[in-house]
Amino acid sequence: MPTLLDRAIETQNRTWSRMNEIREEAEREGRDMTEEERTNWDAAEADLTRASNDIERLNRMAALDTVDRSNAVITTGGPDDRTGVDRDAQDARYADAFGRYLRGGMRRLSDDQRALLETNFSEMPDARAQAAGIDTLGGYLVPEGFLARMTEAMKAYGGILGLATPINTSTGNDLPWPTNDDTGNEGEILGENEEVTEQGVTVGQRKLKAHIYSSRMVKTSQVLLQDTAFDLEAWLPRKLGERIGRRAARSFTTGTGIDEPQGITVGITVGKLGASGQTTSITYDDLIDLEHSVDPAYREAGRCRFVFSDTMLATLRKLKDGDGRPLWVPVPAPGFASTLNGQPYTVDNSMPAPAAGAKSIVFGDIAAGYVVRQVLAVQTMRLAERYAERLQVAFLSFARLDAMIDDYSAIKAYQQAAS
Repeated sequence: MPTLLDRAIETQNRTWSRMNEIREEAEREGRDMTEEERTNWDAAEADLTRASNDIERLNRMAALDTVDRSNAVITTGGPDDRTGVDRDAQDARYADAFGRYLRGGMRRLSDDQRALLETNFSEMPDARAQAAGIDTLGGYLVPEGFLARMTEAMKAYGGILGLATPINTSTGNDLPWPTNDDTGNEGEILGENEEVTEQGVTVGQRKLKAHIYSSRMVKTSQVLLQDTAFDLEAWLPRKLGERIGRRAARSFTTGTGIDEPQGITVGITVGKLGASGQTTSITYDDLIDLEHSVDPAYREAGRCRFVFSDTMLATLRKLKDGDGRPLWVPVPAPGFASTLNGQPYTVDNSMPAPAAGAKSIVFGDIAAGYVVRQVLAVQTMRLAERYAERLQVAFLSFARLDAMIDDYSAIKAYQQAAS
């Protein structure tokens, strides 16, 4: 029986084929589309957009479900060679204690579980006072399964995070990051007995920080927490991760770099500037010029892709090459991605929409050109007393992130005309 994803792909491809038939018939007869054809075209385009969104949504959920399943089974590994402690068993005990803490707070834990959980207690940044026995002034580091679900949710709502090179650290100290651009230097041809000349490599240094991202509070009822049928361990990290992911995604695209990450569109070289009047549009030639503004050394490696918003995708779907063939090609079959002019693309709705002066498209090797620092010590707080009269409990998570452009040659932007 076809899955929802199979049906969505079939609908997308069938609708796209119908739209091409309408267009080709008008072009074959050398006329504009009739009013009826325009109405059919608009209806088909709306169906196409819905199908494309369904495909993206189902693929995102499939990725999250894969993470859930991969963390559902605890395998037993051998003891740590250095300490003799069975790390897998200890991780499983910690995950169980953390889940009990989420549902019932510290009072519901055994002494052993409380001691185990408190080994991974972390005070709130800049906490002024830590009262004994009050667990709401700090948080407990989340277990790996919880973190995996949260991270996957963050990726789902921020396309850049899933493409960039991740740098994972266990602490939030400033991380010096070396920089170098040697693309302007080349070797030499030596004559017989000639001395080799010297050409140094200039290495700069920037710092990756650990900006704090909060999920804000997520409230749930005590009734749900007491209901074992409620899958808190899957629901909560997804909600927390989605919230942090949405905010982080905005930083990764348009962040100023001052007290927040440097967004991928900030300071990037413009590979193609739209002609006067193209404040919300782009041409086929512009797209070709943007691709070729990135050095072939990156393009030929097969890792380049476009990144843009869904609004820009709607514009790009209407572009055709010199022979009148659409540049956008829908999903041919499950497991394959839609392409634009033969290149893969990622939709990130934090990217600027087409507007005067906006850098609305980036193209290049995102992994080579953009780096994201993630501090793995994500902590979660449980606020039990604040909403006690409503029989509610609030949860709050913090993630520490930073990002910046690492190789300016690897990524270029298309910028809309200013007017």
